[in-house]
Amino acid sequence: MLRILGYTMESPNHTNLDPSLFFLLGIPGLEQFHLWLSLPVCCLGTVTILGNITILVVVATEPALHKPVYLFLCMLSTIDLAASFSTVPKLLAILWCGAGHISSSACLAQMFFIHAFCMMESTVLLAMAFDRYVAICHPLRYATILTDTIIARIGVVAMMRGSMLMLPCPFLIGRLSFCQSHVIPHTYCEHMAVVKLACGDTRPNRVYGLTAALLVIGIDLFCIGLSYVFIARAVFRLSSHEARSKALGTCGSHVCVILISYTPALFSFFTHRFGHHIPLHIHIILANVYLLFPPALNPVVYGVRTKEIRESFVRVFQKRQGTGVKASE
Repeated sequence: MLRILGYTMESPNHTNLDPSLFFLLGIPGLEQFHLWLSLPVCCLGTVTILGNITILVVVATEPALHKPVYLFLCMLSTIDLAASFSTVPKLLAILWCGAGHISSSACLAQMFFIHAFCMMESTVLLAMAFDRYVAICHPLRYATILTDTIIARIGVVAMMRGSMLMLPCPFLIGRLSFCQSHVIPHTYCEHMAVVKLACGDTRPNRVYGLTAALLVIGIDLFCIGLSYVFIARAVFRLSSHEARSKALGTCGSHVCVILISYTPALFSFFTHRFGHHIPLHIHIILANVYLLFPPALNPVVYGVRTKEIRESFVRVFQKRQGTGVKASE
């Protein structure tokens, strides 16, 4: 396939590649398995679209679910859908037919949106932890603290935080020259994968990328952990075992989503920077797990574990089925 496209492994500089183009190589070393790897990617993409759209439709059509926790879940689903659309189509094109060509502007745009959406998702997860903290530790003030206005402002803050933190990265990369290879050994335009191709001084890019990642992951994980310390302290002060179980049960879905989201993110982050002995294809697989699994599993976790969503889904489904029967009559 690479020979058909005019790229050969024997010419590492790829001098015949248009300077305004990059080429996404996919998963180096596993090219012969690309077609097979597209199957789970396709399945995860389908589950992401169906699951998150279902969450959005159910919450929008059920007035009983117009609560802060479910509004935050809608924000999470919207971000997951947007992140999926920014990665999965190009990833499938690479795995199916080796269509790795991407213009420099499209590459920078993809980089911006992927990382910005990840930062937005982290902010929403932090907001959901705050929601659980208020619900358990200050239940009488819940409605007055988490008003619709506050929720809307949190959504705007999440969007602005992710966008503003990522905004310098395309400009920092734009100042670099790529005088050697334009072939990115990755499935998407990951920040450090692009930076490593540059010929000039990349220290500002590396420092800023590391600082932004630590600011988001470090601060958000610390605040989420702190909120659950306060939640645990409040829960274990309850005298009734049933009350403790109910309070902890309301946090179960959020804890699962946090583990699903942050575990592959941390693995990918640390192996990319410190696991120099780890094969390149492992780095890339971990990075794709981080992007593909949380958006697919988040709606499944909330749909399975949350009784209100399950019941509302059944009601919406029955209502639509009933409407379809009446229309056919």
